[in-house]
Amino acid sequence: MPGETPVDLAILLGGVDGGPLERWMRAALEACALDTAEVARDSGAFARVFLLADRLPSLPVPAGVIVETDAEAGALPFHYGRRLLDWVHRHGVTAMATCGAGSAPLLVGNEWRALVGALGSPALPRCVANNRFSADIYAVAPASTLALLDPAPATDNAVPRRLWDQHGVELIELPRTVQTQFNLDTPSDLAALALVGHSGPRLLALLRDRGAGAMHLDTSRLERAAACLAERAAEVLVAGRISSGTWAYLERESACRIRILAEERGMQSAGTDTDGTARSILGALIEESGPERVFGTLLPEWCDAAFIDIRPALVHLGIRPGRADRFAADAGLPDAIEDPRLAAIVRAALAAPVPVVLGGHSLVGGVLNLVNQWAWDEKDAREGRVGP
Repeated sequence: MPGETPVDLAILLGGVDGGPLERWMRAALEACALDTAEVARDSGAFARVFLLADRLPSLPVPAGVIVETDAEAGALPFHYGRRLLDWVHRHGVTAMATCGAGSAPLLVGNEWRALVGALGSPALPRCVANNRFSADIYAVAPASTLALLDPAPATDNAVPRRLWDQHGVELIELPRTVQTQFNLDTPSDLAALALVGHSGPRLLALLRDRGAGAMHLDTSRLERAAACLAERAAEVLVAGRISSGTWAYLERESACRIRILAEERGMQSAGTDTDGTARSILGALIEESGPERVFGTLLPEWCDAAFIDIRPALVHLGIRPGRADRFAADAGLPDAIEDPRLAAIVRAALAAPVPVVLGGHSLVGGVLNLVNQWAWDEKDAREGRVGP
């Protein structure tokens, strides 16, 4: 096992229920969590692997994975930071790693071992994260360091940054790769996995299920937009919380011209989404010109395809969609959206003369990296080129 201090992993699953699309996302997250637990267990990086869940999984749990429900832990109502600290104290966790159910669908054993190896056995507190500003995966030694955060964190995203900013904890960031950055949050992320055919066996089985009651994602717009990334004559717009690392990746690895509208990085960690102070150029444009003109007239003048993290624009516009509306927007289902303004935006995006893919933060991060490689693989296959 890398490092001298035993490290335990907690995978958190819960909080997603409701209508058909939400229930399907819940099933996908459960499948992803169990795939992740199995890979982490087999990596040899962890002394114990826990699944901390709001209820028992419907699928069989991999051997050796410890399932603990919130009710069993007496952790109701659920609070992220308090739940983790309770787990640390009751199970005698000395060093810890944690991720959400959908945070590591592409991670393999080497990445888990790298996370634990970077943590090591430090003389002073240390944190290792996949993103220092908005983490989905992180490790902390000693695990009791989490107790420094007051108030206890409500979500995972800001934990590493708060430890670093407020308490001087050493913070190490993992290399930013598609494996460390891809996060399964919304149907647009699932569409990317369905398109490329990459994921663990349980999640892949769900994505390929064509039986009665199964949800079928339309990947055609994503496929058309992704194909533009490998075409020299194309121009692709990427809007939202895109990082400099993803921008640099696209400059190196895509063939097309890239038009970037980067805004509101760190929005969730800073809380500007919650207090409504996030400002968006795209949101202002939609407010001024209307979604039909923006997507139907202006966008085709700027690009041949667009990947849009729509969340900053929605905050700017004062649109506060619930989870069901967010999922329906990302899945391209305007008739399932209750908020009429959001439904109008989605309809305009679907009617655009160029393919427009809407989503959240992961769309302009891990999804772009993943579908760019897929686009090149498809292009090489069409042209009869075989990779090394």
